[in-house]
Amino acid sequence: MDDLIPLVKSGLGLVATGDRTDLRLRLEQTLGRLATPDIRVIVVGEFKQGKSKLINALVNAPVCPVDDDIATSVPTVVGFGDPASAAVLMPRTDGGPDGAVERRVIPLEDIAEFVSERGNPSNRQGLASAEVRLPRRLLADGLSIIDSPGVGGLESAHALTTLTALPTADAMILVSDASQEYTEPELRFLKQATRIVPNVGCVLSKTDLYPQWRAVADLDRGHLSNAGISAPLIPVSSDLRLVASRDEDAELNRESGFPELVGYLRNEVVGKAQALRRRSVAQDLLSTADHLRLSVTSELQALENPEGVPLLIADLEEAKERADQQRKRSSRWQTTLNDGASDLISDMEHDLRDRLRSIQREAEAAIDDGDPGLIWDQFAEWLEQRVASAVSDTFVWTNERSQWLAEQVAELFALDEVPLPLLEVSNTDGVLAPVEEVPYLDPGRVSAAGKVLIGMRGSYGGVLMFGLLTGIIGMSLINPLSVGAGLLLGRKAYREDKDARLKRRQAEAKTLVRRQMDDVVFQVGKQLKDRLRLVQREIRDHFGAIAEEHHRSLADSVAAAQRTASTFRQEREARITELKAQLAAIDRLHAQAGRLLPKPAQPVAAPSGVEAGASA
Repeated sequence: MDDLIPLVKSGLGLVATGDRTDLRLRLEQTLGRLATPDIRVIVVGEFKQGKSKLINALVNAPVCPVDDDIATSVPTVVGFGDPASAAVLMPRTDGGPDGAVERRVIPLEDIAEFVSERGNPSNRQGLASAEVRLPRRLLADGLSIIDSPGVGGLESAHALTTLTALPTADAMILVSDASQEYTEPELRFLKQATRIVPNVGCVLSKTDLYPQWRAVADLDRGHLSNAGISAPLIPVSSDLRLVASRDEDAELNRESGFPELVGYLRNEVVGKAQALRRRSVAQDLLSTADHLRLSVTSELQALENPEGVPLLIADLEEAKERADQQRKRSSRWQTTLNDGASDLISDMEHDLRDRLRSIQREAEAAIDDGDPGLIWDQFAEWLEQRVASAVSDTFVWTNERSQWLAEQVAELFALDEVPLPLLEVSNTDGVLAPVEEVPYLDPGRVSAAGKVLIGMRGSYGGVLMFGLLTGIIGMSLINPLSVGAGLLLGRKAYREDKDARLKRRQAEAKTLVRRQMDDVVFQVGKQLKDRLRLVQREIRDHFGAIAEEHHRSLADSVAAAQRTASTFRQEREARITELKAQLAAIDRLHAQAGRLLPKPAQPVAAPSGVEAGASA
């Protein structure tokens, strides 16, 4: 990627000769992206699947704490740096802007005190993340590996925290050990991830502990194929890799499976990310060169043909017409954007309500089938899982619709390969934070004394009534018949009271579920609407800048052609020489940028009979 920086700087040099601050800002942003390459790979999975040890084995250093009773509590970013260092990032408390963090350098050997559950349980220190820099060749090309906290079940509400980081990642690796095949929550999480992250890989860890790992790997590949997930599955053993690195044993290293994983990271992740960045840089340079050429070519043609006044007037009229057409297109794409954003917000709200209504129906059916008070804790956990899953699906779906809307707006521009903005609606950070936990429900347990009192209240009338009736025949008020009747009526009264209490608990449970659904719709719907408004503004600003650049280029070409009418002969010759030099530099930049784009694949001719026979 180092060859791109001089090319972008040469483009900045060409832009500096004119008054095009818009093009200069674009290339400065491109140069900034090249100066700090960051290819992010996030490693995810449930607790105790071997994520931290996998990263340690990749970089051959104990950067992530590993132990039977230690779990990661803070995301840890492992990247390139020389010398080795560590730091933690924490939100600023001095009233800085939202999202601002403070970087604090710490000793590398103390990293476990900040990122593990033992040293920082449940992230009580409030750290945003931790950084570890190591001089490793694997990381030298800008690769950053992120150790994420275990999500405690990929269908739980904590999985939203993991989904939060996916939109900003170039790739994701799901780690699952070889003790069992993929579970339904893991496959569901993978399906969501493939809709957010451009590159997804799977690692089967701890193959040294489970002799049946090959059978588990075959089952997992079958599950991935049936789910329509085209992700590679790489079996590895982190312990074998660490031993091989210590003993410098190449054969043991191959047996660990890590060479395949390293090859995947270098070729599929780093290679594709670099190719995408080269294509992005090439498009920026080609667009800049086209805008600069338009103005220079118009002025040069007018200077070289001063006698062609009618042609000059015609060119000016055509340029003006193109500018007017661009303004009309600008009005059209803004109308399309506004209408599309309104439809998207309406569809999003309907999608969220529909998903939550389906969950509410399932919850009410489960409540009707039994006593919710006895299983309320498990029921509340299930409800939170389903709500978190529904919110994730809605956000991912909304992100896809946002990208589709951006493509619809891009089609209204008469430009080749208009770049699309980076939209991150699927980021679910803090979405469910304002939503209160499912309220407590009284289990309705009655003590033995309470049961006796309920029975006595019901039996009192029976004893009295039958005691009076039997008193007619000379029996006492308390006699075997009245006591028996009292026991029967007391039992009936207890059952009726039990049924009434169950109905009340079921009604109260349904009320709590409805209240929870309303709270989710209110809180999540508000946040999602706000994010979609931000997306609308981002799309508007992105395409507005493109339209302004194109309109500015047309206006500059008109002004340049008009200036030639009052240019003297001597000045004209000097200006022609200057413009030809500028045009040659622009053409060189355009050609160099064009070579950055991948060449189209050439069709392979079928081999002749002799060649086919020789090959056979």
